[in-house]
Formats: sequence, C-alpha cells, structure tokens
Amino acid sequence: MPLLFDMPREKLATYQGTNPRPADFDAYWDAALAELAAVDPKVELEPAAFQAPFAECFHLWFQGTGEARVHAKLLRPRNATEPHPAVLHFHGYAGRSPDWSELLGYVALGYTVAALDCRGQGGLSEDVGGVRGWTLRGHIVRGLDDNVDKLYYRHVFLDTALLARIVMDMEDVDETRVGAWGASQGGGLTLACAALEPRIKRAAPVYPFLCDYQRVWELDLAKDAYLELDEWFRRFDPLHEREEEVFTRLGYIDVQHLAPRIRAEVLMGVGLNDTVCPPSTQFAAYNKITSSKQVLLYPDFKHESLPGHADRIFTFLSGL
Repeated sequence: MPLLFDMPREKLATYQGTNPRPADFDAYWDAALAELAAVDPKVELEPAAFQAPFAECFHLWFQGTGEARVHAKLLRPRNATEPHPAVLHFHGYAGRSPDWSELLGYVALGYTVAALDCRGQGGLSEDVGGVRGWTLRGHIVRGLDDNVDKLYYRHVFLDTALLARIVMDMEDVDETRVGAWGASQGGGLTLACAALEPRIKRAAPVYPFLCDYQRVWELDLAKDAYLELDEWFRRFDPLHEREEEVFTRLGYIDVQHLAPRIRAEVLMGVGLNDTVCPPSTQFAAYNKITSSKQVLLYPDFKHESLPGHADRIFTFLSGL
C-alpha cells in the first residue's frame, strides 16, 4: 500500500475537524429551514422525451429559495399499485444529473428516483446570483463577501431538502422509505440533505466534498475542486488578515457541522489516497454522525471510481 499523505487510520477515526463552527450555526440553519417552510415550490411535471416500458420519466421543476427555478429528473414505476420507496441522487461538482438510463435500475426495483441539477452548474437549474463580491470562479466562495444568507451552498443545501420533501409528499411514495446517494459534491449534498431532512432513512455518500475547508487549505490541497479557496486569498487577502473570519463564514456551509443532525443509516466510501477531498476532511463529517453508520476504506484509491462500491450502494439502498 502506498504511504498515506494525510493521517494514519487511527487518527482518522477520532479526528473532529479544523474549520471553525460559527457560534450561531444552529440558529442560522433553523432560520434557513423556517424560510424553506414558507416557500411555495410550485411543482411542475413535464413528460420527458426519454421513456421506458417500465418507467415514466419527467422533468420536475420547482421554485426554491430566492425564487430560483430548480430542475430534477424524476422517474417512477409505471402502474404502481401502492406507496413505494424513493431515492434521491446528487451529482458531482460542475456536473449534472445522470442520463435517464443510468437511473433505471432503481425504477426496476419499484422505486421513484429524483436526480437534482445543482443551480448554475452543468444541468438545467437556474442560479439567480445577485451577490456582492467575486463570482468569476467557484461556488464555495460565492457570496462570501455578502450577507451569509446569500452563500451559494446555503441555497443548494436547501434545494436538496426541498426536493426530498416534494418526493416524500407524492401520493405513490412511502415517505418513511426514502434514501439518497452521490459522490464528491454529491456526497456532501447527500449528507446535507440527510441533515436538513431527517426523515431520510438511508444515505450513501462517496468521498464527500464541502467538508473542513481549513484542513484542505492547511494540507496545501486548495486546488482542483477547492482551487477557489487559494485564489480567493491570493486575490483578496494575501496577508491572511481575514483568515479566521473567512473560514468561520465558510463554516456555515461546512457539512461536518451539519452531520450531527443526521438520523439516517449511513454507508460511506473513502479512498485513502484522495488528494481532491482529503480523507481527514471526510472523517471530520463522518465522526460527527451519531446514527448507525459504516465506512468502507479503499487504501489504494484516490478521487476515482471505487471498484464494486456502486453495487454496494445499490444493495444498501435496495433495503429501504
């Protein structure tokens, strides 16, 4: 096995994170959820061009916070006779929801599937923007120099919870049997969704992004998906005079601080040589989960496909 660049396994198992937690973190997210509860999602279902003999496929549109028009792919079994489970899918950074055919396996199980497009990324969801400060590159720092209520990921985290509620409210879905999965950004959003909608029963994040930003920077790994952290400091705070303030503000959208709210059963996959989302940052979130959980470690793997793990997720979620 190659030499691990981050922490020994025994330290990963107890690591509690580096990035500061804002003093009013719980009040911030309680207020965000109260705002979400007042949103009329104005749900629309538009039949998709793609259809399958056993699946009805729709473009699902809803209105999120800030009146943004948000899109997800929705697939459901044809002629379902009783309420059935559902799963939510969240995609990686800058990507989009998977092709319709990639989601059919869960429909074949008799599940409804909803796959979110994150605002302003590779899919169809709208990013209404409207923040002060740098918007040239990167979503982590979008809104950093504005009111913290305008942080980009605050809205996306709330989108995940609203999508879960929309699906749970569908007449043909059993709201007690809903799961979620995704990798990288999708892994972080899986955890955020399970935290903000505690009725999520099972969650399967893979090497979650959006965890422990200060640890990423201290490891000199503010590159690739986290490059915007390095660029923000180089452009706007080269002496790091605002370092504590900046990382504390980012703490509002740090998934590790949401993790204690999770009630779902969690299955997480981690590549121990992941230099994009370092293992310690992932464990900062995992170690704060108090519900039933399991982590599978892939010692030789980086931020890449983990052999057999997709099948493990499918088996895990098929038990909803």
